[in-house]
Amino acid sequence: MSKMLTAYCMKTKEKNVPLQDAVITKTARGGYMAQGNDGKGNKMTTMLSEATATKAIADGVAKKGW
Repeated sequence: MSKMLTAYCMKTKEKNVPLQDAVITKTARGGYMAQGNDGKGNKMTTMLSEATATKAIADGVAKKGW
């Protein structure tokens, strides 16, 4: 079973909200971040380690955006 990526929703102040339609991108400094929404139209972003980002892409949880 693949693990969903979660993030903090700034609008609703909820923690560990599952990201839907996640796309992982690289930052200018070489970090990884996942961007998506919570299913209610609120956009969310979270920072990831390289290991978590590559595992999420391999498991099919997120799309590769670079």
